[in-house]
Amino acid sequence: MNSSGIVFNVQRYSLHDGPGIRTTVFLKGCPAHCWWCHNPESQSPTPQTAWSQNRCISCDACLLACHEGLQPREACLVCGACAEACPTGARELLGTQTTADQVLQDILKDRMFFEDSGGGVTFSGGEPLCQPAFLKDLLTACRSHGIHTAVDTAALCAPETLLDIAPLVDLFLFDLKCADDALHSTGTGLGNGRILDNLAQLGRVHRNIWIRIPVIPGFNDNAGEMEALANLAARAAGVRQVWLLPYHGSWAAKPSRLGLAPSAEALATTTPSPQTMEDFARLFTARGLDTQIGGGA
Repeated sequence: MNSSGIVFNVQRYSLHDGPGIRTTVFLKGCPAHCWWCHNPESQSPTPQTAWSQNRCISCDACLLACHEGLQPREACLVCGACAEACPTGARELLGTQTTADQVLQDILKDRMFFEDSGGGVTFSGGEPLCQPAFLKDLLTACRSHGIHTAVDTAALCAPETLLDIAPLVDLFLFDLKCADDALHSTGTGLGNGRILDNLAQLGRVHRNIWIRIPVIPGFNDNAGEMEALANLAARAAGVRQVWLLPYHGSWAAKPSRLGLAPSAEALATTTPSPQTMEDFARLFTARGLDTQIGGGA
């Protein structure tokens, strides 16, 4: 429990990150750059500052608190003084260095909700396996307190890193974007060879894997790609459920808060229709897979 890591959010009363009522702990850092990423603040492994114009009341509290006089973003010390001073939450510090014990104490506050609902804690990101020692300490601590653990991962790590934590994880939420390697690289900046290999290796030692697939119009929303994913999921050992998550654009304002422009793809993409989602789900159920349509990706 001596390790520390960077957490950018702790979300209570989560209902879509595993069974029951859950507390989801978001760890910072991810090597992929999916253009539809709902947590763009998770991609950088280091803390960042954000500004929401619609919350700003131009009170200058942040300016008075800033040690550098609110320098341009590239000169920011990311000390968090502006966020602490802001009365409306327009300025935010995204990511704080914390210890595994501090996170555990936060998780334990929700323990009665876990016990009443069959829930627990989910570690997400980003890619939580980018902070393997921190994640392992968190999982070990939760296991010692009898708390159900889930890890939401795309397995963007060395196989030995994934297999090292597997005995401490009750449920893996395994993210798959597409079956085709070239398409995966186009959409995320990375090929999927390591991901598919890690899924196969994990299935040999773990028997509670839920595959989660974001359905992204213009990227993987075609019968050929969905059939390939259905075949892949049907072959994989340890898969208990498949969740299809329809794209929605609720995250589109996030990049501007970080001083970034949203991608052209994000601006042009719409949510797939309920009928499309049902048609895709049938491709998976036809292969004997317990398939659910989720709240969105």
